[in-house]
Amino acid sequence: MKTKPPPLLPLLRSAHQAEILTRLLLGPQESISLTDLARVSGASLATVQREVERAEASGVVQSERVGPTRLVRANPSSPLYRPLADLLLVAFGPVPVVTDELAGIPGIEDAYLFGSWAARYSGEAGAAPNDVDVLVIGEADRDAVYDAADRAERRLHRPVQITFRSADEWADSQEPFIATVRSRPLVRLELGDDR
Repeated sequence: MKTKPPPLLPLLRSAHQAEILTRLLLGPQESISLTDLARVSGASLATVQREVERAEASGVVQSERVGPTRLVRANPSSPLYRPLADLLLVAFGPVPVVTDELAGIPGIEDAYLFGSWAARYSGEAGAAPNDVDVLVIGEADRDAVYDAADRAERRLHRPVQITFRSADEWADSQEPFIATVRSRPLVRLELGDDR
């Protein structure tokens, strides 16, 4: 099924194209199978194959067969790689960058992106977001989280705002802030099980 252009970067044809290119170009040292690309992007395998073929024809990705599996990775030597990767970082980078920076910080029970960036990422039309709002749930060391936010800001070239709530506060849907956040788009960050 064809998706609409993503509000975060409507220059791209579809949200699936954005997800596939972001996954490949923002992790240039990693090879990923077409099946895994379909799983992480939510696109059909046929859609992933078409998008990879287009990207490979442009030179920004390359693929190889390992047995029956086709592995794809970014091609950093392409003159198109860096400009396209920079655009994808600005538009879609908050999920992988904030996830990367928060991963491994003890005491984080859950984390979400919310606010205008999450709304645009979820498909709501509107002005381009100026910052990235992050909700950190748990009892993590605040200095460690703020240091992670500073690193994410440098990588994303935009402010990263942290809001803390305990697990009990997050569970209280009567608190006005929590009720508002829960009523709007949220993007859960997959930080892994080693927290």
